[in-house]
Amino acid sequence: MKRLLLSTLTVVLATPLGLVAQSDAQRVERAVLGAPARMRAEVTVVKWNADHTWEVMKEGSNGMVCYDRSGEPGQAAFAVQCTSIANLERIAQNRRFAAEAPDRAAVAALVSEAAANGTRVPAEFGSVWLSTNGETYETSNRHMTIAMPMATEETTGFPERSIGGGAYIMSAGTTEAHLMTPGR
Repeated sequence: MKRLLLSTLTVVLATPLGLVAQSDAQRVERAVLGAPARMRAEVTVVKWNADHTWEVMKEGSNGMVCYDRSGEPGQAAFAVQCTSIANLERIAQNRRFAAEAPDRAAVAALVSEAAANGTRVPAEFGSVWLSTNGETYETSNRHMTIAMPMATEETTGFPERSIGGGAYIMSAGTTEAHLMTPGR
């Protein structure tokens, strides 16, 4: 009995406070914090299953979807992301790649292979990706990118490298191309 109590206490203490016995309502409340304040009431919220499928926890009507990534490997204690609902299949593919690969280089190789053989799920062109990460929401930072698959400096006018802190295209000319925006 003492061993069971000690084991249970160890698991509880090792679990980040934000994840202990969270209700669905608390998960939804946490996930929507990644959306712009004026959009929060109408975002869709999903949770990810172990098989990289998703369940809708809250239906929305504005085309944005948010989800909590807190507690996932490599994520901050507070980690939420929002994007266009049209990107859910791409996110599922990204999650499968991350689960299959031992490191970032291997994930990049899977992405490159999928792009080369035509199985890479495209991001919705022009869709925003908002990531909010930190130890707590209050101390978090927001990072925003805009999906621009296959975009180049020639096709958009945006530079392909950071110049003076302005927006630029990262991974230009690939399925991963996106507009990087200055942080806060």
